[in-house]
Amino acid sequence: MSGRARLALCAYAATLLAAGALIPLVDGVGWLVQAAVLLGVQSGVGALARRVPLARTLTIGVQTLVTLLLLTLVFVRDHALFGLLPGPEALVRLGELLVAGGEDVGTYAIPAPMTDGIKLMVVGGVVLIGLAVDALAVTFRSAAPAGLPLLALYSVAAGLSDGGASWLWFLLAASGYLLLLLAEGRDRLSQWGRVFGGAARSSGGLADGLAGASAGSSPVRTGRRIGVLALGIALVAPLALPTLDSGLLGGKGPGNGRGSGGGTISAVNPLVSLQNNLNQPDNREVMTYRSNIENPQNLYLRILALDEFNGSEWRSSTRRLTDVPDRLPQPTGLGRDVSVTEVRTNISASRSYQQTYLPLPYPASEVRVGGRWRYEPEGRTLVGDDGQTTRGAQYEVGSLVVEPTAAQLAAAGSPPEELVREYTQVPGSLPGVVAETAEQVTEGASNAYEQAVKLQDWFASDGGFTYDTTVTSGTGSSAIARFLRDREGFCIHFSFSMAAMARTLGIPARVAVGFTPGTMKADGAISVGLRDAHAWPELYFEGVGWTRFEPTPSRGSTPSWTRPEVPTDSASDVAQPSAGTSAEPSAAPSAEDSCPPQLRQEGGCGPSQEPGAALPTDRGTPAGTVLLVVLAAVLVLFLPLSPLLWRTRARNRRLGSGGRTPADAAARTLSAWREISDDAWDHGIAPDESLTPRKAAARIVRLGRLDTTAAEAAHRIAGSVEQVLYAPEPRPSAGQAEDALTVRAGLRASAGRGARLRATLLPRSSVRVVWGVAERRTALAERWAGRPGAGRWTARLRRLTRQHG
Repeated sequence: MSGRARLALCAYAATLLAAGALIPLVDGVGWLVQAAVLLGVQSGVGALARRVPLARTLTIGVQTLVTLLLLTLVFVRDHALFGLLPGPEALVRLGELLVAGGEDVGTYAIPAPMTDGIKLMVVGGVVLIGLAVDALAVTFRSAAPAGLPLLALYSVAAGLSDGGASWLWFLLAASGYLLLLLAEGRDRLSQWGRVFGGAARSSGGLADGLAGASAGSSPVRTGRRIGVLALGIALVAPLALPTLDSGLLGGKGPGNGRGSGGGTISAVNPLVSLQNNLNQPDNREVMTYRSNIENPQNLYLRILALDEFNGSEWRSSTRRLTDVPDRLPQPTGLGRDVSVTEVRTNISASRSYQQTYLPLPYPASEVRVGGRWRYEPEGRTLVGDDGQTTRGAQYEVGSLVVEPTAAQLAAAGSPPEELVREYTQVPGSLPGVVAETAEQVTEGASNAYEQAVKLQDWFASDGGFTYDTTVTSGTGSSAIARFLRDREGFCIHFSFSMAAMARTLGIPARVAVGFTPGTMKADGAISVGLRDAHAWPELYFEGVGWTRFEPTPSRGSTPSWTRPEVPTDSASDVAQPSAGTSAEPSAAPSAEDSCPPQLRQEGGCGPSQEPGAALPTDRGTPAGTVLLVVLAAVLVLFLPLSPLLWRTRARNRRLGSGGRTPADAAARTLSAWREISDDAWDHGIAPDESLTPRKAAARIVRLGRLDTTAAEAAHRIAGSVEQVLYAPEPRPSAGQAEDALTVRAGLRASAGRGARLRATLLPRSSVRVVWGVAERRTALAERWAGRPGAGRWTARLRRLTRQHG
């Protein structure tokens, strides 16, 4: 293989290995196979262009043109001229996909679903990085600067994944870059003559070998220094990059509990993610559910409560986590005289919806869900443990529909002092206008309930507020004052402001974040989309507990206990599901609950899916994609292990049993000697063909610091080799395979841990594979040159090359 061909292959491999860092960012790995194919075509075109040869700029131009054709063929074929040529319509469509991909990147959590826009960005980015690497390393023969685009690819992936780019991806990317540097160093040295490392290599000698790595050439040492510097930058650069905030409504949450009784839940800020969800052009479905609740408009899916206001943001307090109980405890403050109905809801989360908090109707009384989940008692929330998320989760929830009357809320007693102390705290930075406005709005109210209703009605209808999701005024103290002045915002501002004002009045308050009930589908299930994301205040009343209010105009549903009259036919919002018998699944126990354990194990209970759960629409990954992914994974795993596999195979072949003839005995002796020489080489003792077998064995014993047993075994095999080579009637000794293994054990025993690991995973003697390929290529060339008419064809090719040059 020529130097440029080797460089092109290494550049291709380095780009793919660095692209592996993007795998944690998106859902699935089929894009990597597609990128590998496009990258291979692009590299092949470059190799052909350099073979012609073309000028360097023309070579890059041809590769760029082919890359554009490939992207057009794959992504916008229906808009291209003749299905291939990138006309104006195709270019416009590519631009639209890139814009959509940029919006998707800012919307979806990690791993993001593979939308068309994201796929174009990922595949196209890898192909363009590959073009830059190929141009620098191969066309311009400068591998060191080619590390910059590789570094950019890995660093961006590591920064966006927020720790998802593990050491595996770093090692793969680093290996690809070092491989490229070493290939360039070998290519540069080969231009001055044969690459020589300190020991001769002979195909007919007893101990073919390459000298140890005691003294590399200057270009190789320079390449190593550059590699170390680049890898250091790759480690530090992700720390300086902003991470992609996964968000509360579609990303990884902060739960970090472990063990059976410990763990905590820390604070998050949902403003950015919730606002992004509300502003999506498409209301992407995040979950579906079925429930036997009488009025689905009251079924809010609550994620968590933000109960701490520090002046700059509302956030959830740090809480202790426990195991999920079979039956959740009675809600705090709920009395026996309040009307309560228990309902069942079966929820199916989309595979593209991934976050740590489990959306639940409030207050949940029982949760049946698979996976690793923990329970936070104060907020009555479930938090994923050790990487557990909602992705594709299907679960059943029993919850209470609490329906207090206005009289019960008005007659509520004083809350516990500890609860009042925690949930009425307001920061000193809260402007006085907030408390003053609360007093003005609630003037004339005789109790906390009437104050809460007056606040809700003022925000929802009487205060002249405008619902606007484009407002970006923040959530701190000054933002609340600005919201009260400008009177425009979305649910975050309405709920945060009402909760803060309620606290100034001495009413315990917090903010809940989750989803409104959703929209009814044709099959009776209810669909919840990104634009159903919502925030609402919860106020505490003794005897009722935490109670929902709805101050945001045109969003959600006004609670019945805050309306003076409850109409029989309430106007339904376009985004709300309508009540109907089709939405009410049977509340009877599922087949799995009533089935005996033995019959369940034998599969006699039917499907394990709850009858009320809405099945996901994802049909799984196509078999062809799975096969390609498996093949790619096998290649990725095989390449780093190929030296180890070759060395193991060579050892077994050399030390295996052969025939019984004298010629077979001589062959076994030479094979055992070759194995000893290679084992010593793997452990850093380079072969020296100028020595006799006896002196070579003594050198291995001395440098390898072999013990007596291993030294005797080495000398016995050396004596057998001299018998085979020089004795009139060779008499090789028996047990040579055992002696070779004894020498190997002695070498490993005296070597350090790093040397043993290097000898196992990256044996130096595996370079014989490269030598073997080179010799076969030479033999093939000689055989071709000896064929009749070969000279004529070679001369014709040379004339064509000169004409195009």
